[in-house]
Amino acid sequence: MAGRMTRRYGRRSDLGLTAAEFSRLERLDTPQKIQRYLNATPTNHEIGGETLYSVREVLKNRCAHCMEGAFVAAAALWIHGEPPLLMHLDCDLSDYPHAIAVFRRGRCWGAISKTNGAPLRFRDPVYRSLRELAMSYFHEYFDKRGRKTLRSFSAAYDMRRIDPAHWVTNGKDCWDVHDKLAGLRHYPLVTARQTRLLVARDPFERQVGKLVQYPAPAKKKPEKKPAKTTAKPRKR
Repeated sequence: MAGRMTRRYGRRSDLGLTAAEFSRLERLDTPQKIQRYLNATPTNHEIGGETLYSVREVLKNRCAHCMEGAFVAAAALWIHGEPPLLMHLDCDLSDYPHAIAVFRRGRCWGAISKTNGAPLRFRDPVYRSLRELAMSYFHEYFDKRGRKTLRSFSAAYDMRRIDPAHWVTNGKDCWDVHDKLAGLRHYPLVTARQTRLLVARDPFERQVGKLVQYPAPAKKKPEKKPAKTTAKPRKR
């Protein structure tokens, strides 16, 4: 583990990926290419229940939600010699947390983000601090009632501190990794007084916020059972 932590470039043997899996990530050699790949990856609507895919499972199932996409971004960054850093964004209980991969260019931070809507996506590396980066998501982070719900952010967490078997090649859901990130120390973005003064997004903003890139598949209607009858079946 110590050797892996000090290794700048993630080798295939470090991540435990097959040649084909590694090659797919190796082509994503800039944050912009990683973001385009995640945008082109359909959203994981978790039709069969909640999931938390590893990098391998995302590549196999060809779908991802926010934290699953963040795992992919972190692995691709590591392969190309950038620290695989994730940030956890926490929110009010009425909403869902978010996870992003963060990177630096010079002294400024940017972010790679997998999301089905438009507002919570890529951030150019123009933010002078992680707090400033997190605040760039504040106005657009809202629940179904239009209430702004983003409350705190974590420090950037280096995924080399976690064995890749838990988040890169895990064949099961990576809930232990989720719990690790969710349990990091978080820093508040707004005070209690500021929270009370927040203005809900107006109806037009809420309507625009409903736009998604990958709509959820329509639910199948249950098949109608044939009506019971006492008539004898016809002989052929």
